[in-house]
Amino acid sequence: MALLTPETTRWVAAATALVFVFASVSFVVPVSGSVSPVAFDDTVKTGGTSVDVRTAEVDGFEVPLAQAHFSRYRYIIGYYDVRTAAADVSTPESARQFGDPLAVFVTDYATVSPDLDADGYLRTEHNRTPGWTRASAASFVVDSGARVPSGPIAIPFSDADAARSFADAHGGEVVDWATLRDRAGDPLSSRLAAFESSVAAHHEWANRTTAASDALFDRPVSTVVGDDAPTVEAAVESAPANTTVYVPAGTYSVDAVELNRSVTLRGAGSDTRLVGDGNGSVVHLRADRSAVGDLSISGVGEVGTRRVSAQNESVDWDTRVELAYGRGDAGIVLDGANGSAVRGVEIDTPASGIIARESTDSVVDGVTVRGADEPADGFMGVVLIGERAVVRDSTFLGGHDGVYTHRADGSVVRDNRMEDGRYGVHQMYTSDALVADNVVRGDRIGVVLMTRPVGNLVVGNDVRESDFGFMPAGSDTYVADNVFAGNDYGMDVSGDRQVYVGNVVAGNGVGVRGSSTFPTNVVVRNDVVGNDVRVESSLGPMRTWTAGGAGNYWGDLPLEDADGDGVYDRAYQPSGAVDAELGREPGALALSESPAMRALRRARDAVSGLRGSGVVDAAPRTEPVRPETLASLNATEETDD
Repeated sequence: MALLTPETTRWVAAATALVFVFASVSFVVPVSGSVSPVAFDDTVKTGGTSVDVRTAEVDGFEVPLAQAHFSRYRYIIGYYDVRTAAADVSTPESARQFGDPLAVFVTDYATVSPDLDADGYLRTEHNRTPGWTRASAASFVVDSGARVPSGPIAIPFSDADAARSFADAHGGEVVDWATLRDRAGDPLSSRLAAFESSVAAHHEWANRTTAASDALFDRPVSTVVGDDAPTVEAAVESAPANTTVYVPAGTYSVDAVELNRSVTLRGAGSDTRLVGDGNGSVVHLRADRSAVGDLSISGVGEVGTRRVSAQNESVDWDTRVELAYGRGDAGIVLDGANGSAVRGVEIDTPASGIIARESTDSVVDGVTVRGADEPADGFMGVVLIGERAVVRDSTFLGGHDGVYTHRADGSVVRDNRMEDGRYGVHQMYTSDALVADNVVRGDRIGVVLMTRPVGNLVVGNDVRESDFGFMPAGSDTYVADNVFAGNDYGMDVSGDRQVYVGNVVAGNGVGVRGSSTFPTNVVVRNDVVGNDVRVESSLGPMRTWTAGGAGNYWGDLPLEDADGDGVYDRAYQPSGAVDAELGREPGALALSESPAMRALRRARDAVSGLRGSGVVDAAPRTEPVRPETLASLNATEETDD
């Protein structure tokens, strides 16, 4: 047996006292009482996809709902898909998290004359609202023509004859609740497939949009500055539409250069230097399919968030932020310039580099923006306001934020590098966007999502040496295959119905912060290793980070895998006072396997009052999910040492 140091002895004594305090609590199972359905808005919602929910809200069609009442959870779980409820309510993870299902209610379409529109969406006569019926007594029509944007749906009826009538009219089979549960499969697999399809669709759109911008840089040269016109401004003013204004190497003092027609302003690379007078933005694109490329810009004005905000103190906060972030000075401003592009431009700026306002399908490609050395003194590398755009293969050094988006739904920010700013990628009021394969170093936060966004995709990013790797808000975010290493905090698990899978969280001060108040997030198949604190969690109920028998890798734990299935034989609580020290303190293993600790674990599974806050992994992995990435991180650390 390992010898205990004085420090370890004190720790073991304190932990043992905590165990016996909990163990002395009376094990009383709460009485369930009668159960009745509640308004769906009063539930903790999960299941479905953000596209389904938002499209249904806009178009007014029906999404069959369910609500589950559990024996050991004070809240009612609402599901946007009855098949997800059928798959979820009886899983071991659900039982551990919530207890036994006391009742499941589903929307009842027996009395509202349901029909399908031309898209296969479910509608009711005169938009009548369905009531609720117990799932155990309902009949469900499956494999009919009924669907939501993400795929087919099951439709519940309290009356079997009504269900058969619907199936006769629209196809499908009528099944009971038990059969639906048997057929439900793994709801996580379908969600992951939908997310991956969305990632692919975003990349495809970004590729098409970028390719479409290539033609802007192949236009014939109509005007050469110095030969055909004395100044850059005069050359742009005289150039015919759909041609190129060429600016030879040299330094050109300019006022505001205005592209009011579909022309391309192009230089000879960084040796072509446009220098503004320091009193405003340097180049304005005000026409569709206009472009700027292959030159450098300096002499930008200094109007950023502070002065613009001060001028708009009377407006609401949302508008004030939009004005502040979208109406300051910049090297290049796109204003209603749809399908335009900025490529191969270098910008030195005390304010923003590029602002794209209401310029849908615009592209920022291969630019370098050097902001202020102190983030508080500078502003944004790229600002996207109001419409979707692509920002790719660019570098943002210093300044406030690398890329900031405001109501720029559907945008793609990929393959960029951000260093020594405030935030790498900062999204406000932006949903359904892809943030992929960016590298962030030395920022306060690598990627941050704010103000209730829905359906964002954060994939393949690499954030290191920052205060916080990733911090989300909102719901239905897909956080996959990222690396958060060497930060003060690796990643935050918050918001609602987020999915975290395949992330490497290594060598941080705190690996994962669990700050959500409801246990609707999925955290599986992540590698959380080598962090000073594996999980920090104090809000909300105990959360189970396991789904479909899949857990996470927490490093080599001194636990058994007797059957060799790659999963340790008992649940692991990375936020617990004892389990958190496994592999670190010699006395932790002995204490964790003590009779008192085993009794506490059994009681915690059975009695909600003993669960408290924190995180438990019911199927901790014995091997990493991404061993090559972990090996690469270890090699990098050894090289740095």
